[in-house]
Formats: sequence, C-alpha cells, structure tokens
Amino acid sequence: MAQAPKTAVDIVFGAMTLGKQGISSPSFLRFFNPNIQSGAEQARVHSLEESAAILDVFQKYGHSEIDTAIVYGGGSSEEYLGQLHWQDRGIIMDTKFSPRTDPTKLGLGADVVTTHSPDHLRRALTKSLQSLKADTIDMWYLHAPDRSTPYEETLHEINNLHHAGLFRRFGISNYAAWEVAQICEICDRNGWIKPVVYQGVYNALHRAVEPELFPCLRKYGIAFYAFNPLAGGYLTSRYTREQLTSDTGIEEGSRFDPKRRQGKNYRNRYWNEKYFDALDILRPVAKKHGLSEAEVALRWMTNHSLLKRQYGDAIIIGASSAAQLEENLINLEKGPLPEDVVRALDEGWETVKGVCAKYFH
Repeated sequence: MAQAPKTAVDIVFGAMTLGKQGISSPSFLRFFNPNIQSGAEQARVHSLEESAAILDVFQKYGHSEIDTAIVYGGGSSEEYLGQLHWQDRGIIMDTKFSPRTDPTKLGLGADVVTTHSPDHLRRALTKSLQSLKADTIDMWYLHAPDRSTPYEETLHEINNLHHAGLFRRFGISNYAAWEVAQICEICDRNGWIKPVVYQGVYNALHRAVEPELFPCLRKYGIAFYAFNPLAGGYLTSRYTREQLTSDTGIEEGSRFDPKRRQGKNYRNRYWNEKYFDALDILRPVAKKHGLSEAEVALRWMTNHSLLKRQYGDAIIIGASSAAQLEENLINLEKGPLPEDVVRALDEGWETVKGVCAKYFH
C-alpha cells in the first residue's frame, strides 16, 4: 500500500527514460528540418515490465504525478504509459509539445517546420491523447518557445483546447522570465487560461533561474517544476576531470556520451574545467560525512533550494531502473545537509556561475 509522501516538496516522475530502443528520425527528415529531435536517445528503459516496476516504486513512496512529452522516445514514452493503464493506477499525467517535434508525427509533410500554430497545437494534443489512450490529461505544456508564431495566436488556441476539456492545467517550459510575464499579461487581458507551472533546469550547480525567473513566477502565482536535479548524472561519482580530455569510462548512451546529440548538449552545459572545480570542492566535504554526490544534490533540492511546497513547486526525477529510483526517492526524504556541505555547494556555484548556461531556450 502506498504511503503518504514524506518529501518537503512534491516529486514528479520524469518518463523521458521510458521508450522503445532505436527510434530515430530518418536522415531525410533531418535534412529537411535539422531541428527535429525524436528524443530516442533519452530512452533507457525499453520493456513494459521494467517500466511498470519503476511506476510501482514511485507510487509506493506516495507520489503520483508523471511528466512526459510527445518527443520523448520518438513518441514511444507516451505510448508506453498508455499501455501501462496509468488511469487505473490513479496517476496524474502531464505531457508537453515542442516545436522540435517531428512533423510526420502530426500527420504533416516531412518538409514542414513544426510550430505552435493553432493547427499544429491541436494536432499535437490529439496525437498525445491517442498515444496515452486518454480523453483528457491533467497538464499540457508548451515545451519550448516558438517565436515564429505570435503568442496571442498560440495562447488563444491553448484556451480553446482547455475549454474543450482536453487538459486541466496549462504549463510552460524553457521560456525567459520576460516571456513568462508577457504570456501572463496576454492571458489576463483576454480572460484565457494562464500557465500555472513553469518547468526548468535547476540544481545545486545550476541556479540561473534564481535571480530573475523565480521572482517573476512568484508574482504571477506560477509553481516551478525543477528538472535536472542531478545535472544529468554530473552530480554523481561517475565523472572525473581526466574525462575532459579522454572519453574512457563514458557509458554509451549516457547523458554525456559525446557521440550522441544529447551528450553534446549536456557537455555544453556542464563539461568544463569550472564545473570539475566545483566537484573538487564538494567531494572531500561530502566524503567526510559519508555522503554521495547524488544524495547531497537531492537533499539540497528539497531542503536548501528556493523550492517551496506552499507555492506548488516540485522536483522531476527520472530513472533507468527501479532500484535507482528507490535510492533517489529515499534520499529525497532526508533532512537538511551539514552546514559545511551546503557551504561547499555554494562555493561550487560561485565557481561555475560565470560559465553557467542560460535557463531558457
């Protein structure tokens, strides 16, 4: 029987890792539209049985909200969840639509550039609902900005789709703070549904959201859902400075695999001398207390970050196995860190602040 959650803030399961193996966009599609990103590289759990075991563990610890996207696993993450009868489990389901979605997934020609136009929005939500085997979901996000379509057009159609009963809450992700304010003002003026959740990158060594985005979200009553709490695995014992110049020991298909597009993106975010300097500051202090880097990172998120339950904030955590998820969920339930560990993380943040990637796309 599931227990009541014991974490300081809500935990959401990120289903990016669930999906079919080897899904990718054909090369001719990438030729016509280099922005296509199938999401296949992110899928690490390829069986429905293992996916079900992961959900069992997640729910055992009292959590029930799942985050996915039409691009994850080339669309197969949503399909897996649909086959796992998430409604019967009492799951709260969120999904997202990115302007980088393969247009053929929306019934469009391969040479079409996907946008947040009313037609593409409706096609995308319809496709997601079909994959999830659902008539409605809890939350639908704009996964990243499409600045080619006027926000008024996009937000008007979002409002229409909401009134049609296809989703309950509206979320946005990867927008700049000024765009969040603009979106909220447009919605207020027109009486349209406003975003209630912003999903963004946030961890102990990536705090770019704190100075301007958090004040904006608090002003407009928007909760923050943090992804990347472990910096894609960087905040673990897995990586060393020597790997800056040698790929020895880098797991194939991992977030930092240099042969993958995903790996290149994560390397651009974290793979540099300053970030390894930050790990060098943290590791001896954490070791003194018998703490792993991952435990430190997760406990910082729940106990020392700007996230607050009173604002509806949450942490999105993924997993490549049920055992890994359980370990992380246990760590998320633990209390505050020793003061010197917090100071080491703060010093690490000051070290990387000048090279930290921006929080928006």
